[in-house]
Amino acid sequence: MSELVETEPEKKIVAFHQMNLDDRLLKAIAKLGWVSPTLIQEKGIPLFLEGKDVLAKGRTGSGKTAVFAIPIVQNILTEKQTAKEQVTRALILAPTKELCQQLHKAFQSFTTSCSRDISCVNVASQTAISGQKTLLAAHPDIVIATPSTVLVHLISKKLVLKESLQYLVIDEADLVFSFGFEADLKSVLEYLPTDYQCVLTSATLSDDIQNLKNLVLHHPVTLKLEEPELPPASQLTQYQIYAEEWDKAVLIYALFKLNLVRGKTIVFVRNVDRCYKLKLYLQQFGIPSCALNGELPVNSRCHIVQQFNSGIYDIIIASDESTLEDPNYASADKSNKGKRKNDKESGVVRGIDFQFVSNVINFDFPPDVDSYIHRVGRTARGNNKGTALSFVSVREKYLMQAVEEHLSDWVPPGQESVFKPYQFRMEEIEAFRYRSQDAWKAVTRIAVREARLAEIKSEMMQSKKLRSHFENNPNDMGILRHDKALHTVRIQSHLKDVPDYIIPPTLRRLAKASGNKARGNSSSSSHGEGKTGKKEKTFLKKKDNPLLSFEFEGFKKKAKK
Repeated sequence: MSELVETEPEKKIVAFHQMNLDDRLLKAIAKLGWVSPTLIQEKGIPLFLEGKDVLAKGRTGSGKTAVFAIPIVQNILTEKQTAKEQVTRALILAPTKELCQQLHKAFQSFTTSCSRDISCVNVASQTAISGQKTLLAAHPDIVIATPSTVLVHLISKKLVLKESLQYLVIDEADLVFSFGFEADLKSVLEYLPTDYQCVLTSATLSDDIQNLKNLVLHHPVTLKLEEPELPPASQLTQYQIYAEEWDKAVLIYALFKLNLVRGKTIVFVRNVDRCYKLKLYLQQFGIPSCALNGELPVNSRCHIVQQFNSGIYDIIIASDESTLEDPNYASADKSNKGKRKNDKESGVVRGIDFQFVSNVINFDFPPDVDSYIHRVGRTARGNNKGTALSFVSVREKYLMQAVEEHLSDWVPPGQESVFKPYQFRMEEIEAFRYRSQDAWKAVTRIAVREARLAEIKSEMMQSKKLRSHFENNPNDMGILRHDKALHTVRIQSHLKDVPDYIIPPTLRRLAKASGNKARGNSSSSSHGEGKTGKKEKTFLKKKDNPLLSFEFEGFKKKAKK
């Protein structure tokens, strides 16, 4: 029999310092800048500290990770005061390698003041099995892995948890079954003790979650956030515009080139081919972007997210991995036939911590309601505002109607639908169309295939050859960029500039402002530092070298005297 706790906002908030947490843990929380716990943290952390099993349901960005991470660190700190031997006490399972790395980073942030007392390892990364065995040989307090990865070490007995395990966490549990880990998870449970405390976190309470709940939880408390699946309309604005294939290409070109979309942007497409087609298309207009998909090595995928979060580039084009996992959807898309298989332990949409995303653009409308919610959930996180813009073709209209029906209870006052029509007159950018069509046609299937192969080879070389270097020199990782041009399509330099005569009169002032800024930056960099700056540097360098600039002034001085 499980207990249901529906969390509702209360006037009195329990602060972190009122939860009887260790001072070192409170110091780490303060360092993160957290003033007060979120609603699910306020309810969930005390329940875990009381020793109860917890099923936490909340949308992405609600702070579910801290519900189990903070109590686990607190309990291990307490237990190690009297512990006589080093053992593994906590196992954290996640469906994707990106989530594993994100969880590892979260635990590291909570243990900054007690890193000597608590050790945490992530064995889901694509390091050699021998290297993973070395990490596990020290019996780390916390092990993070995907079910299939940890099963390998449990079978080989390099990781023995039968007597030491006290805490089991399955993060984004609703994806564990859908990613094909059901058999692996059941096998993992055979190597665990019968008595342990367990936490499941999920964005939905599906039938799979109920099956998993019956499998691993014992009289759990279910935390169900009483909040909409998406942020309120005051925080998240959702737009839609009807556009067919050619219109989509023209529209996204105009939006980026005329600076109508500002801030960090994630563009979602339905498969990997579309990912590279759109990247190569925008590349012809001098619009840099990077592709994020399951074919890339895990280190590269995580590095792309890190650089995007740090502001190195502003546009990510992501393929929705959930659509690739759906055989019915894939079968309808002939472009996926014969293509390279994606890493089944990779994921772009669910749970990945994209920070300060201003815009989400659905270039291809998502295939179902859940995919739409999780895509749009990348923006308007925390207290930040965001915008979601969906391009909808005639064939995709029924998909949008399904989302409208599902979100009908959250239609803002004065609107007929959760979607606001995007007020944009396509006839105003008709002059962009001839450029757009030529550029879109230039990205052939062969160009896309070559771009995929070229980037995968490049990223794999970086991942393999530079991993050890970056471990010793983490600052050098910033040198790598993932928005580099893929030279599989002929670049026409004149396409990078937008002539004034094709800019709509209503947008000309805005375009000139952004254009002048860009020209000012480029001219100052090319003329100021390019020609004059280079000559000055050469002159100064020559002058500083006594062998090249030797001057004897002895006789001159005597003559003056």
